[in-house]
Amino acid sequence: MGALEIYRATRKRHDQIFNRYVMRPMAAVVVNVLSPTGVTPNQLTLLNAAIFVVGAAMLALMGDVRGGLYAVFVIELSYLFDCADGMLARHKKIASPQGHLFDFFTDELKAILLAAALGLRAWRGGGFGWDATAWPAGDVRFLLATVGVVVVVAAALSLTSFVRHPTICGEETPTAAHHESDEEQPPPSTIAGWMTHLMTFLRFLGHYPSHIWIFALWGHFEVYFWLYGALNAAYLAKGWLGLALRFGRS
Repeated sequence: MGALEIYRATRKRHDQIFNRYVMRPMAAVVVNVLSPTGVTPNQLTLLNAAIFVVGAAMLALMGDVRGGLYAVFVIELSYLFDCADGMLARHKKIASPQGHLFDFFTDELKAILLAAALGLRAWRGGGFGWDATAWPAGDVRFLLATVGVVVVVAAALSLTSFVRHPTICGEETPTAAHHESDEEQPPPSTIAGWMTHLMTFLRFLGHYPSHIWIFALWGHFEVYFWLYGALNAAYLAKGWLGLALRFGRS
């Protein structure tokens, strides 16, 4: 089986455009190379987490535009292996709930590290504040914002873990591949369609591998820092509203 067949057999339904056309085709090549070896999906998960730690440190410490681009390259390399681990598991038909949860756990750590690295970079180099005015390097407001965004991201991740728990959602952790479906779905109503498009766009904004390189080229990672914090805060508020409605009834 070649890389193209592996891609088709292990792709995911409702995936990000960046994943579908950029990362997963490259990850299929990685899987094609590694599948005859003894490398396991969990080992790839560990590798991508270690690479991300390096990328996050580079993002926080290498303050010029070139350093930011180098950091993004390392972060995207980490994400390549992040895509490959699940594809390798599905290709070898060894996907497990434990592996799925381990992958999500490392994703949680990476999300928190990203928020911290972006905030520390802004504090060290200055940039646009939340009020769209220029804040100088060393401004304590960036440090306070970093603490706040890290707390918000951690709380949002905790919320996701809670609502995905089988006791809450009523579904076991999935292990099967989520292939593209050829079945025709009924067209949604106009309002539902617009809401679907809105949620797709918001998920795209929160999916840092798709566009963090744009902020690297622009030289203003702090803009994405504020955006990342705002998206997680909105998700957290929406999630807590749902929990309040569910658990707050008499």
